[in-house]
Amino acid sequence: MPASVTAASAQLRHIREQAKAGTVNWRRKLIYWSGAIAVGIVAVSFAALADKAAALRNHIVAFSPWLMLVVTPGGLALSTWITRKWFKGAQGSGIPQAIACMHLHDFRVVDKVLSLKIAIAKIFLTSLGLLCGASIGREGPTVQVGASIMHTVGRFMGVNDPVRQHALIKAGGAAGVAAAFNTPLAGIVFGIEELAHSYEQRTSGTMLTCVVLAGVTAIALVGNYTYFGHTDSVVPVGVSWLAVLACGIVGGISGGLFSALLIRISRGLPGRIGSFVAKYPISFAALCGLVLAVIGLVSGGMTYGTGYLQARGIIMGSDHYPASYFVLKCLATIVSYCSGIPGGLFAPSLSVGAGMGGWVAQFLPHTTPGAVVLLGTVAYFAAVTQSPLTATVIVMEMCDNQQVTLALLASAFLAFGVSRAICSHALYGALAVKFLRSAAPKSRPSSRPITATDTAR
Repeated sequence: MPASVTAASAQLRHIREQAKAGTVNWRRKLIYWSGAIAVGIVAVSFAALADKAAALRNHIVAFSPWLMLVVTPGGLALSTWITRKWFKGAQGSGIPQAIACMHLHDFRVVDKVLSLKIAIAKIFLTSLGLLCGASIGREGPTVQVGASIMHTVGRFMGVNDPVRQHALIKAGGAAGVAAAFNTPLAGIVFGIEELAHSYEQRTSGTMLTCVVLAGVTAIALVGNYTYFGHTDSVVPVGVSWLAVLACGIVGGISGGLFSALLIRISRGLPGRIGSFVAKYPISFAALCGLVLAVIGLVSGGMTYGTGYLQARGIIMGSDHYPASYFVLKCLATIVSYCSGIPGGLFAPSLSVGAGMGGWVAQFLPHTTPGAVVLLGTVAYFAAVTQSPLTATVIVMEMCDNQQVTLALLASAFLAFGVSRAICSHALYGALAVKFLRSAAPKSRPSSRPITATDTAR
């Protein structure tokens, strides 16, 4: 056979192989993109279900506030029983689970924690908690749901490389934040700062694509809204920056104490209370529900649910709440966490921060009250999560206000420093370590396990 014919045949085979490889690559990308779109659809559906649950709770409270003395304990006991019996891994926020799964090579454990079964249960059990009046949010659970969807997509595609699979988990979690808050930039920063603790070039493209597609899907379904509306508050350099110091310090202290307390609680309650919780978790959840109902009665129902309406009203200046609001809301969030039901901390923390900012604003007449509220919100949130960049971008995007970016950053980093002095471990990182030890004691962690550097940033 002539050499020219042989060369032509080899070249033709090479072209066919390239075409086949290109087809496979595009098919894989389309499936990944479909997963990201699914995250957006599920996040919007989750939000709609949570809103309906909250609306039904409001009807119950309007009919008779005293009914919550039965509804809240019964609902929390039911949620705890269902979670412990059928859906282990669905408890808590969901962010620690996503972080923990990014540090495991044993995908038998990851498959259980990030299964679609757990994701679906997370959605309905969080909505049940909101119906019953627990002080929880849906944003943290949406992170676990998004991570579960992208993990399932990866397993469907036969991805066995831990690096690629961890990238999909990170992308799904970041996309969940973007779709839940309609804050795409915050989703990217959250994926880098909270989930990954670093910027990895090899995985950034996947995360960016998933965040964009999930965000666009959410906008297509519900419109280009802002979570807390639009504010024009400004903090000019000068005496107004006293608000930065005040909110940074007060938010840092309160948020740091909150995180330290939750980390301590996650390790087990001391004495007879701890023994009671271990033996009778469902009864303890009912007691937590009774405490929540009492707090709700004392506050006039303000502490039930996510606190979104209260936070929005405070930020927009349309509603004013007493100083007791943010104290009672913080207490209700702690009790809700203690109960062990599925539910996040994002929305309640934003609400507590807004309430705190509204309280601080009355002592700072030289600064616009709306601006002080924003500074209080970002300071408390940054202190709780110890993720100042994520806190700043989330608040900035949720209020559609870039004029206060520098002041928000200053408050967030000051609060982070104060919180770090009080609580040396980042909340979600510490909870992820605890989850790793309980869910996968014999599994092999990733080549870069969660270390003190991660949890004590």
